[in-house]
Amino acid sequence: MTAAPSEALLGRLAALLGPKGFTQDADVLAPWLTDWRGRYHGRASAMLSPASTEEVAAVVRLCAEEGAAIVPQGGNSGMVGGATPDASGAQLLLSTRRLNRVRSIDTEARIAVAEAGVILQNFHEAALAEGLRFPLTLGGKGSATIGGLVSTNAGGTQVLRHGTMRTLVAGIEAVLPDGSVFDGLAPLKKDNRGYDLRHLFCGAEGTLGIVTAASLHLIPTAEARATAWIGLGSPDEALGLLRALDAAIGSPLEGFEIVPQPCLDAVLRHIPQTRHPLGADQPWYALVELAGDAGDELGARLETALGAAHARGLIADAVIARSERESEDFWRLRDSISEAERAEGPAIQHDVSVPVAAMPRFIAENPARLAAAFPGIRALSFGHLGDGNIHHHVQPPAGVDGAAWLTEHGEDASRIVYKHVIELGGSISAEHGIGQMKRDVFAALDSPARLAVLRGVKVGLDPKGLFNPGKLLG
Repeated sequence: MTAAPSEALLGRLAALLGPKGFTQDADVLAPWLTDWRGRYHGRASAMLSPASTEEVAAVVRLCAEEGAAIVPQGGNSGMVGGATPDASGAQLLLSTRRLNRVRSIDTEARIAVAEAGVILQNFHEAALAEGLRFPLTLGGKGSATIGGLVSTNAGGTQVLRHGTMRTLVAGIEAVLPDGSVFDGLAPLKKDNRGYDLRHLFCGAEGTLGIVTAASLHLIPTAEARATAWIGLGSPDEALGLLRALDAAIGSPLEGFEIVPQPCLDAVLRHIPQTRHPLGADQPWYALVELAGDAGDELGARLETALGAAHARGLIADAVIARSERESEDFWRLRDSISEAERAEGPAIQHDVSVPVAAMPRFIAENPARLAAAFPGIRALSFGHLGDGNIHHHVQPPAGVDGAAWLTEHGEDASRIVYKHVIELGGSISAEHGIGQMKRDVFAALDSPARLAVLRGVKVGLDPKGLFNPGKLLG
């Protein structure tokens, strides 16, 4: 158990951080005490907003002396309650949003050093100003921060080609639970000094250290892109199309998303200024993007490959974006699904992964498993077919009180989903993390060996359990 901070500690923190870095004002705190989905609500003794790594370290040392718990938070755009304090009011919320500098961009090495509070969209713009690109994006790029993306090992829509955040991290700076600073920002390609501490903090959800900065790999700006919205009959056909495009086009294939018609319907209902890209509805859609050099003739190559796929019966219809604006319109349809689904009403969102070849099977079989246990239940799947990440949303039966139904049956329905995922050799968390939403099911269903190792690392680095208690491992 951690202790509530004393008035003496709160006074020392206020003196250290000043009025810009310390607040107990309820109105200022309120937006940061509820997660993005509105599922988890907490309280905090104060919100701390240090403006430098040195201030983070000083805060942690003071809290460690007294045994006060800290909940790190970036943009508060997470999906599993990983940055929300508990209801006790005893925890301190530590915001990294004032750590918002891009410290450097080395255009020759293609390495940037960005602090934890840098917003992803701002980082994209900083890289583009230097003729480079950071190849990770997601729907929440306007609020998600670098520290949060590292701490959840975020994925997004370009993992097919460029990997998750862990792949893009070249170095880490983090404050440890005793207040010491791990300076691992040097982007070493070879470093055999034992365990890879850089990667240890990726996906740790703030339970091992507070990430204050990261060295990140950049790539040349894509001089050309080709984007297509494709209608097809099933996830099996989508997988066939993915294999065909990979064989015909290869490395320029950067994104491959699948969307069912009901998800598109929800976006068109709830998101202003969106339109159907095709003339008629199809059961499923694929959103495909190629990126490369100006001389790659990507549009022509994509058109040829889609023509061959149509001749094989893999697709029913397709449209290739004629402009950057149209490409962005296609991606807006995909990126707005979570917002539209939230507007549709209560649902359980599952962020899971299975081997790519098993994704169509899961999408086809899991709704039947759910319906057998809960007649009338509805399930929709969409996501990153190229990397096996499925966003699987389960909705209560029509005509019932959705919130009440989820309270009574949601956990049992989720277990059906997660057991199926594990049967197929998958993961109950693909890119959003464990947080508090999946903590208990993680402990119950995952490998005892994996859990034992994770708990050993946690106890070794944070023996008092001061960093983000109640998340990931409890």
